[in-house]
Amino acid sequence: MRLRNHRTLSIKSILFFTVIMLAKSYFAWFYLFEDGPSWSTFFKEIPFVLIIFCLIEWFATKRKIHMYMLVNLLITILFFSLIIYHNHFGIIATSQVIGQAKQVGAVKKSIFAVVHPQYLLIFLDIIIISLVMLSRKKALAWKKSMSLPSNRKVLAGLFAVSLAICMMNIFPNKASMNETIQAEQMGILNYEAYNLLADQEEEQIDLSEITQSVINETKGVQAQPSPVLFGSAKGKNLVIIQMESFQNFLINLSIDGQEITPNLNKLAERSVYFPRFFQQVGQGNTSDAEFIVNTSFYVPPDGPATDIYAGKELPSLPKLLKSQGYNTATFHTNEVEFWNRGELYEALGFDRYYDKTFFGEDDTVFYGASDEVLYSKTAERLAAMNDSGTPFYSHVISMSAHNPFSIPEEKYKMLLPERFEGTFIGDYIRSQNYADYAVGQFIEELKQNGVWEDSLVVLYGDHRGLPIFSLDEEDKILMEEILGHEYTERDLINIPFMITSAGAPAPAVKNQLGGQVDILPTVANLLGISLDNHIHFGQDILNQTSYNLLPQRYYLPTGSFVNNEELFLSGSGFEDGQHYTLSGDGGRPLQSTEDEFNRALELLRLSDSYVTQLPDREVVEEEE
Repeated sequence: MRLRNHRTLSIKSILFFTVIMLAKSYFAWFYLFEDGPSWSTFFKEIPFVLIIFCLIEWFATKRKIHMYMLVNLLITILFFSLIIYHNHFGIIATSQVIGQAKQVGAVKKSIFAVVHPQYLLIFLDIIIISLVMLSRKKALAWKKSMSLPSNRKVLAGLFAVSLAICMMNIFPNKASMNETIQAEQMGILNYEAYNLLADQEEEQIDLSEITQSVINETKGVQAQPSPVLFGSAKGKNLVIIQMESFQNFLINLSIDGQEITPNLNKLAERSVYFPRFFQQVGQGNTSDAEFIVNTSFYVPPDGPATDIYAGKELPSLPKLLKSQGYNTATFHTNEVEFWNRGELYEALGFDRYYDKTFFGEDDTVFYGASDEVLYSKTAERLAAMNDSGTPFYSHVISMSAHNPFSIPEEKYKMLLPERFEGTFIGDYIRSQNYADYAVGQFIEELKQNGVWEDSLVVLYGDHRGLPIFSLDEEDKILMEEILGHEYTERDLINIPFMITSAGAPAPAVKNQLGGQVDILPTVANLLGISLDNHIHFGQDILNQTSYNLLPQRYYLPTGSFVNNEELFLSGSGFEDGQHYTLSGDGGRPLQSTEDEFNRALELLRLSDSYVTQLPDREVVEEEE
């Protein structure tokens, strides 16, 4: 009878922790998936948990309670991390993303901004059980009951059934393109285990088969034998300005009669301005934008380009310009080690970089010196470079308008309407108003020191600033007021692109579709640099204007793309995907095709294969 009672206690303990895991699974599903949890959540999450519990019962003879609590804690931390990451980035993180945890310390303000108090409820049971365990009598009774052996036949049967259910959840959904749908179909724990253990490397395309003609044919474009504006800015300096978290809806936006970006509005009027321009970054965010712009390659499928591709001999814009006699430099107020930028800059071939060591820590906003300091010191340096008589290329990376956008009060340059005060949208608007003020000062300094007149100036946004999943109902209402329609992924990834130069090209608004991968070939044409022997995945959007195809990954499901008419978001495949017209007119017939879906995937595969097979970069060790 006593043994039977102990076994009953042991079974009750297993059931107790299973119920806890089920509750936490429902909690995670509520925040991670649009439809929330359902009856199927039990069958998608609990079998994985039971496999672990069976192993504990089979192998652990002592300290079973500690093993159960450890598993509980680890799964809780996983769910909590996934909820936080999804709220900030809108995706289900995997082990590849969690491997970037070293960056958390540098962006802790952005992380803390999306931690809502209700998320902490997922730890409530751990606190309660820990308090109960402080009672020595109860703790000893529980430990003793759990130390007894369980029925091995029952365990084996439960293990086999649970394993079979897990396999049934995983294998039929392996081919799903949409990572969020795949996680929902498999179950969160199965999805994480699958991504951790499965060999998901695609078969590479042989380097000899990756030619510019193949890329152009896959994209559906043709090379222009006599491109217009070729060499119209030949010999000029190139200044590329990358604006932090800057989305296109900000251009020409007024709220209650107050211009949000007056300086960039003026610049757009005096530039070739592309309002139908889109981000293509991945896990590396800002650093990925630097990679794409300087290479015209797509980002890797897993991990930031700074980690995955920095060890390669990368064909790049700095190297092209150095072959034409240019000096090259990049300017960023954060530490160069952040996102492994030092390695990336070497791989890209920049002559030098200027980071926190150069800009100092005075007037710090978030992760480095303010944009005012960035632009002031950079303008001085560019003036000296210009006076040397040698043309230069400078890539200037702004940062003050970084998530969570809560800039210091002394940086306020506008009075927010009361309905925007204390909102995430209001903080974003105010920070971008400051960013506009600072870049306006930069433009004036370049005009005064003579650099502006001697330069081709390019400006673009690096990536989205307002993640959809970070917006509460009040934020969504404010965004609908600003846009005149619901805020969707189409607006999320839309960034501005401007080209200005004294002389050609003439100011104009161009409705040609473009993406960050197109900046290198467009700029090369204006500077009179041939790309005949330089593989690139972008196109010159001042010449190849009839069609464009922009593959997306990471922030949008794999298989998503933008064409001339639509943003397409993949589902499990093409058939169940979502269509968003770029015009916002939902009444139009669907404009995306399965052929484009397949070609977008092939373009990503071509880029991955090409960069992966480039020679490894020789690292020269410095002598001590």
